[in-house]
Amino acid sequence: MTKFLFVTDLDNTLVGDDEALLKLNPLLSQHRQEHGTRIVYATGRSHSSYHQLKAEKPLLDPDALITSVGTEIYDNDGQDTPNPDWSSKLSEGWDREMIVETAAQYPDLIPQVESEQRPFKVSYHLTEEAALRVLPQLESQLQGRGLNFKLIYSGGKDLDILPSNSDKGLAVEFLRQQWGIEPERTVVCGDSGNDIALFSVGFSRGIIVGNARPELRKWYENNSADYHYLAQAHCAGGIIEGLSYFSFFVSNDRQ
Repeated sequence: MTKFLFVTDLDNTLVGDDEALLKLNPLLSQHRQEHGTRIVYATGRSHSSYHQLKAEKPLLDPDALITSVGTEIYDNDGQDTPNPDWSSKLSEGWDREMIVETAAQYPDLIPQVESEQRPFKVSYHLTEEAALRVLPQLESQLQGRGLNFKLIYSGGKDLDILPSNSDKGLAVEFLRQQWGIEPERTVVCGDSGNDIALFSVGFSRGIIVGNARPELRKWYENNSADYHYLAQAHCAGGIIEGLSYFSFFVSNDRQ
């Protein structure tokens, strides 16, 4: 067995079934100790919100942390300042003030709490009903202003506006290339719309947990590939199932 790069979303993916998480943690910890496997969390949460979750759940210390839907990378979760090379890359052509000004014209866009507003992420609550009307209009208006942006709508309620050259998947590619780990030795795990980016870059092995949101299930059905696996078990249980399917764990780890 050789090392691999393990990347997972947190809420409703790694976290959500405490019993399964307690089974997965020692398997990952042992593999990291014996083979040098890297563990990365890729979450929509802000850095501070991640630490709140870590205080509540038995999470392993990651080798790197991707927060705010891929717009910030921390070389370890004890670091307070995001990776400057990644931040510099995202700053090119990004005009946050104009995006906020444009979005303010849409009453259906309700700003999320201040802690979730980040230098390279503007976040709103938006109902599914309103999204059908608002998203095309907003996208067209932002394009008309020549702005550098990307819209990510997930969970039927959350809208994140990011630089066009950022998302969870691109952040993982940044780390993967930095560490020299092949796509075939990379596995990504997720449950919702903002995780689609994890499965869309390269040929990383992808585990979609059994409790995945409809938008991710629909994407999976439309983009079937032998390197994507839809688990039956939920949350960490689905991750164990998928890691076994892709043979990242040896047979005696399949419990």
